[in-house]
Amino acid sequence: MAQPSRRLIICTLAFAFGTLPRVSAQVYTTVDFPGAVATTLNGGPNPEGTIVGSYTDSANVRHGFVLRKGAFTPFDPPGSTSTMPNQISPEGVIVGGYFDTAGVRHGFILKEGKFTRVDLPGAAGTVLSCLNPSGEMTGYSCTVVSCHEDARRSFVVSKKGFLKSFNPPGAVASLASSVNASGTVVGFFLESDGSGHGYLLRRGDFTTIDFPNFPFFTFPGANNSEGDIVGAYFDSGGFEHGFLLSKGVFTSFDFPGASGTDAGGINSEGVIVGVYEDSAGVVHGFIRTR
Repeated sequence: MAQPSRRLIICTLAFAFGTLPRVSAQVYTTVDFPGAVATTLNGGPNPEGTIVGSYTDSANVRHGFVLRKGAFTPFDPPGSTSTMPNQISPEGVIVGGYFDTAGVRHGFILKEGKFTRVDLPGAAGTVLSCLNPSGEMTGYSCTVVSCHEDARRSFVVSKKGFLKSFNPPGAVASLASSVNASGTVVGFFLESDGSGHGYLLRRGDFTTIDFPNFPFFTFPGANNSEGDIVGAYFDSGGFEHGFLLSKGVFTSFDFPGASGTDAGGINSEGVIVGVYEDSAGVVHGFIRTR
């Protein structure tokens, strides 16, 4: 189910984190867009409690939506054939990506009801993943139109509009998932052996993120202003689990009864949103509260 970086002073480390037992005291809520065959929650909640996600209709077309105070508002950028919102800023600005009729990916910004298309110069495709309160944006560009996993490259756009495109050291491809209020970026990168790892980029220094004892695939989906990180990892049996990394400690979690769980957003209060797949293979959004 799941959903990289700048060359300043580069340092690649490995986290030596502890791991907490799986937790079950949290409250999980399923979220389904009315009439949809699949629903995902991708970003938020912001301070107003607004969440962004996507739903797939009966014609297998994906659309974006905003969920606020229990009410869904669908949206699609003009000319889109598939929409994937990724994050909503504290100010309510939404960023994401969409496909046009030619199958090309474009980034979008939705602010006060107005869409702005974003395409990186020279890229075969562009997707925006996050916008922080300072105006910094993250995402990835595609080297080919198909934009398969090994044809992606991370980027960050500064609040002054300066673009930095990068891969972490040793990576063959990457994507930047999120940038928090302090400018710390988290993302995902691929190595030549096919393994996938998380990364953290802070003040030009890279750190590798791997869920303890399962180093083959870890995908950080978001970070908050407190430095907490959420995402997904695969265990040795190929099952996907959500994770929370807080104060150097990993916690694994699963939506109750799910066959796969992927966390995509976390706010400053620790509310987590994401996606799970049930035993019948149906995809739903979820909210996890403390």
